[in-house]
Amino acid sequence: MTAPLKDARIELRVTAAQKEKIERAAALSGRTVSAFSSEVLAARAEQVIQEDRQLRVDAEAFDTFQQVMDQPSRSLEGLRDLMTRKPVFSDLG
Repeated sequence: MTAPLKDARIELRVTAAQKEKIERAAALSGRTVSAFSSEVLAARAEQVIQEDRQLRVDAEAFDTFQQVMDQPSRSLEGLRDLMTRKPVFSDLG
């Protein structure tokens, strides 16, 4: 299995102290600055994306939600008809 082709670039400016720290960390981990930076940036990007997808609520709100979800479902008048009716938009039917 071959590694994906690296065909895109990211350029960024850092302070001399940041550059030195990044170079040291890359060396300590046995990787190039490019490999180290891309792995760290990709991991952090994934973390930010996952945090954005999560819904956080306090315990009281969650308990209320759970109580509603535990109640038996009920039939809404006309909903079955609406959901089985032929669509009015020509590209959906």
